[in-house]
Amino acid sequence: MDVFFLGLSLPFYLTAAVSLVVYVTVARDRPRRIALTFLSIALVLHGLAIGLRAAAVGTVVVNSVHDELSLLAWLIVAAYLALQVRYRLGVVGALVSPLAFLLTLSAYLVHSGTESLPSNLRNAWLPAHVAPAFLGYAIFAVAFCISLIYLLQERRLKSRRRGGVLQGLPSLETLDELNYRVVAWGFALFTMGIITGSLLAKVTWGAFWTWEPKQILSVLAWLLYAVLLQTRSIGWRGRRAARLTIAGFALLVISFLGLNLLFPGRHGGTFG
Repeated sequence: MDVFFLGLSLPFYLTAAVSLVVYVTVARDRPRRIALTFLSIALVLHGLAIGLRAAAVGTVVVNSVHDELSLLAWLIVAAYLALQVRYRLGVVGALVSPLAFLLTLSAYLVHSGTESLPSNLRNAWLPAHVAPAFLGYAIFAVAFCISLIYLLQERRLKSRRRGGVLQGLPSLETLDELNYRVVAWGFALFTMGIITGSLLAKVTWGAFWTWEPKQILSVLAWLLYAVLLQTRSIGWRGRRAARLTIAGFALLVISFLGLNLLFPGRHGGTFG
């Protein structure tokens, strides 16, 4: 039943993505309002799918690549809509919604049957690790989209093209400050995810650190984001901060998707 609601959310995600692209193109508010409505409906339907999946599995829903992709897509949209409450960021949504659609579609295509977690992972440390880690991933994804918009806006301003296809982009100062705040939140959550992940590894596998590729890349990404936040006071802002944000997210994508599929180790498959 969960796959039904997951599939039902797809046209709503797609409609939201198209509407936000139209909004950025014509700079009129009606497409943005339509997009936010459809995106909210998609979030509810997708949330039902995740809830039903969790009920069927009987635990936190990270038991397969399908579960990981689905949960990440849902959290990215939730993070964006929460940010949208305070900031009017339709242009960022024009990147977030297609990303959510592609992740959800991928989750739908690789949907697997219900499998129970290994008994050694059925402990309180698993949700304590998954919740902040995946939310950190989602917030970093939003920061990635903001950084792309920053670089695009900077290029447009340097070329003195104020009109054109893309309309109503936020100022560089707004995007830079927002990127910093979003990365700071993502960093705090991701730090919690790494700490609780080490404790989970100790309980499950007998060691805090096992030198898995996923662990190594996650720590490298954490260090990069730490450098980004710490060096802001000495002028690492704007373009440099945007590029570092994109580089950090690229490491997370390689860790999250590439290694899970190619060299899964203990973090892939069903976490056995």
